[in-house]
Amino acid sequence: MSEQAVPGPGPESRPGEEAQAERSPWDDPRLPWEGKPERADILCWAGIVLSGFFYLALIPFRVDLVSHHPVLGSFLNGGTESIVTAAAYARIGRGSLAVLIPVAVAGLMKFDILYWWAGRRWGERVVLLLFPRRKAGARYLDRVHRWGWKFSWPAMVLAPFLPFPSTIIYVITGTAGMPVTAFLLLDLVGELLWAGTLAGLGYAIGRPVVHVVQAISHYGLWITIALVVIVVATQARSVRMHR
Repeated sequence: MSEQAVPGPGPESRPGEEAQAERSPWDDPRLPWEGKPERADILCWAGIVLSGFFYLALIPFRVDLVSHHPVLGSFLNGGTESIVTAAAYARIGRGSLAVLIPVAVAGLMKFDILYWWAGRRWGERVVLLLFPRRKAGARYLDRVHRWGWKFSWPAMVLAPFLPFPSTIIYVITGTAGMPVTAFLLLDLVGELLWAGTLAGLGYAIGRPVVHVVQAISHYGLWITIALVVIVVATQARSVRMHR
């Protein structure tokens, strides 16, 4: 009796190639969603990315905004220096706190809802994606799981005063399921307290702040160049570390 050959596994039966064939092109760990994104996923992610480019594009104009248009700067970049300077100008009669405070609050809040939305849609995955090197994200997630609203609600009000990006708190509150109305209300309270604190500081100091800003404006070009160099160097270092 002749020995019958047993057919070996063909190319189509290799498990590695089958897994690769079944793998979706959207299964990328650098993306916050799993599988093919929905329209809302693309809109939310595009909003976050564009907000980052928005602030980068403002860097060359930041010194000029602080020196000559601090109220506009308070809305565009929500910067501490713009709010303090605008309040100092109000102290010497070149502006009004009644205008500055709502403009500053609107500037501080304008992109916050995007991060709440990201946390609401993608959960803990986006926390680790946006803040991979910050232990605060995982730590605060754990506290939200243990304490619920008793942690997340006060954290929202205090977020502008904390020594790390407020966006961590915004993403986590979305992940925890905070209603959008509660998020917007608490965000409004927190940013109002922060803007009021900065404006009060600038108004109390007054003219000395104006003198400092005017002195800085003489070196605005060099300060702008230095800011651009720092940002480019920071981004290049971040890219190298993630390779």
